[in-house]
Amino acid sequence: MYTGIVQAMLPIATVERQPGLMTFALDFDDELLTDLVTGASVAINGVCFTVTGIEGHRVSFDAIAETLSLSNIRDLQPGTAVNVERSARADAEIGGHILSGHVIGTARVLNVIESDNNRRLTFQGDSQWLKYVFNKGFLALNGCSLTVAAIDQLAATFSVNLIPETLARTNFALVDEGDEVNIEIDQQTQAIVDTVERVLAAREQEGKPQIG
Repeated sequence: MYTGIVQAMLPIATVERQPGLMTFALDFDDELLTDLVTGASVAINGVCFTVTGIEGHRVSFDAIAETLSLSNIRDLQPGTAVNVERSARADAEIGGHILSGHVIGTARVLNVIESDNNRRLTFQGDSQWLKYVFNKGFLALNGCSLTVAAIDQLAATFSVNLIPETLARTNFALVDEGDEVNIEIDQQTQAIVDTVERVLAAREQEGKPQIG
């Protein structure tokens, strides 16, 4: 479980690609390394990864083909800045919202608007999951819990506003038009929407006249 509060923005140290597998590593600081063991879970750009190796400060992870197909992890190169969050402890304060680290895909940046102490990003979404997104609702982008500032369901676009603190602690200051970010929708919202759809579909089916 994660909270969507990014703990660090770190550059990728190494990347090794094999058929259907990519191994990458980052150099963690002492705070991130505290009690970290092989097999622990860490979110990288919002994707839940298992620690496969620890050598000094260097921590390694493996990304399989499905992860690479669904996320921007496939584009990582040495030096790429990524958002990092350790899995939450049982007594952790939920400053963002509860996340699983299971992304459903990516959204491409359509527009970036800079203003005093603010950065507004507009994304191209996907109607298959955008139905779970609502104005002023929660959404996780690159593992960061953000509030949806505006949404256009017909155009399948949505926007978020980024305050200076978020820009300083995450890689959103580096995101530009054409870039892709990882998306995790709010699971509680998905459960509610899917349940309502099933109930309405069942009622509609019950109301249809029987033939034969």
